[in-house]
Amino acid sequence: MGEQVVLVTGASGYIGSHIVANLLARGMLVRAALRTPSDPERINHLLALPMKEGGSLEIVKMDLFNTEEVKAAVDGCTDVIHAAAALYIGKKDAQKDVVDPSVIGTQNICNAIDFAGTVKRLVHTSSTAAIRPTNYVDGTCFTSESWADDATVENNAYGLAKAEAEKLVRKWHAEKKDGGPRLVTIHPCVVFGPPMSKRHLSGSLGYVEALVKRTLPKSMPIHINIVDVRDVAEAHVRALAEGEDGGRYLVVGGDLWMKDVADILRDAYPKRKWAKGVLPYSLCLVAAFFHPKISVKWAKTHLRHHCTYDATPAMNDLKMKFRSLQEAIIESVPPMLENKWV
Repeated sequence: MGEQVVLVTGASGYIGSHIVANLLARGMLVRAALRTPSDPERINHLLALPMKEGGSLEIVKMDLFNTEEVKAAVDGCTDVIHAAAALYIGKKDAQKDVVDPSVIGTQNICNAIDFAGTVKRLVHTSSTAAIRPTNYVDGTCFTSESWADDATVENNAYGLAKAEAEKLVRKWHAEKKDGGPRLVTIHPCVVFGPPMSKRHLSGSLGYVEALVKRTLPKSMPIHINIVDVRDVAEAHVRALAEGEDGGRYLVVGGDLWMKDVADILRDAYPKRKWAKGVLPYSLCLVAAFFHPKISVKWAKTHLRHHCTYDATPAMNDLKMKFRSLQEAIIESVPPMLENKWV
């Protein structure tokens, strides 16, 4: 793999940063693309990453909407890991801020790959959000055959963004008469594990951050499918060489209720105060009304509901062995406390 040049989009993000770290630890030639490389919050942790002899890190500026920057980033690369995405957290314009970056950005990546003619493998970061419908039967175990086909801008902007972007890249891949680049999509769930930057707390780690801050005295009745960020990175890197062409791999380590997460943290960090028990559903709706990041609609859709995902194909084809949920949860906290991010 030494001759490969791997482009990682969204390289300063939570998952992207760990993908870069994984590649550098293998001695790979990495081109890390991010929108604002002048921002210390986005770049300092990447520059500090250790690398195996033979590895190298090149930082490039790339806005997914800027076709020339995308072309320049892809040019000369043999591999692309497209991990860039927009999270839906209090966005005012879900179409513009969440759906468009995923769909238009993915189209621009595909066009740039066609233009470059050097890319042999594309790993696309999708999500369980592209798998799970907005409305589902409680307790369902989803497989990679499922799609979030009922997602709309109004009811599930993030699910719509991930599903539409994935459908686009799959259609592009299927239309390649000459075979084209190999394609694998990776579908993480809620991602825990060590953050490298304060920015990384804005997504999945918001669950842990809320518990560390003790935002509420009790846990909300939320069911969480969890995977360690280091395992997500490992799955992406393995997918460069392993797994089926066109494979769709769920990357999920297990599932817990938020109360269970709080209990694990209480045992690991007994000197801190943690939420005890579960907040009644009616009070959760009231809390959601005043919460800056969640809505009453979201609460009614997600609270008290649960589902699971079948990650067997990732374990078989990518040879994945997932870290324990306890490890993912417990190791999320030290960087938050040591760097005073919370």
